[in-house]
Amino acid sequence: MIDSRERDVIRAFVELSNDLVDGYDVVELLVRLTVNCAKLLDVDSSGLLLADRRGALHLIAASSERTHDLEVFQLQREEGPCLDCYRTGEPVIVPDLAELADEGQRWPQFASAAQTLNFASVHAVPMRLRDTVLGALGLFGTSPGTLDADDLSLTQALVHVACVAIVNEQASADDDVISSQLQHALDSRIVLEQAKGVVAYDGKVDMSDAFIALRQYAHDHGTKLSEVARAVVHRELRGHVVIDHSRSTATQPH
Repeated sequence: MIDSRERDVIRAFVELSNDLVDGYDVVELLVRLTVNCAKLLDVDSSGLLLADRRGALHLIAASSERTHDLEVFQLQREEGPCLDCYRTGEPVIVPDLAELADEGQRWPQFASAAQTLNFASVHAVPMRLRDTVLGALGLFGTSPGTLDADDLSLTQALVHVACVAIVNEQASADDDVISSQLQHALDSRIVLEQAKGVVAYDGKVDMSDAFIALRQYAHDHGTKLSEVARAVVHRELRGHVVIDHSRSTATQPH
């Protein structure tokens, strides 16, 4: 008998594999990865950092605005678990941030900011393609706890699928193509952030609701998230139209 968690794990891999076969929007796929990680693991939310051509990390996806803000904070302060994970290529596991904060030596600014946002544990897993580390996935929990071996293996498997999504098999041996693919993903994320701002302003909602509305609109219209975002930024699609669609969908009977 398959329990609910096993069913959710199967569903997550089915969704990812279908995306790879049918053609996919890399930003939407990576957002889905962070959402699935938050759902399948004993964490509250997750965020994914990706490196550019120079090796500098950028936020590419996050399952919540709170995680978005914390990931950006560690990039700005140049300290935190995802940065260490990317530099070493090894997982970083911190079961209890309170103990880390008491020590006051490792990531003092990050530890304080994470606790302010009510995070109590944090882990980071490398995003690796063979010997190349592409980025890092951060996992943030609201209660102390560690990742057991099974959860760590599941996380790494999901990340491996994301690596395949970014760099296809034919290009995996070509460093220039890898860099080009990574840059495309990062550029798409920038457009998405701009679109969130437009929708939030036009619809007088917060960034979290704007993001949900953009994903809803893309899903319901069978369009890639990055294409919807680009249309909003170029004013080919008005932000209030996206919000109105989201509100009308929410009021429809299920």
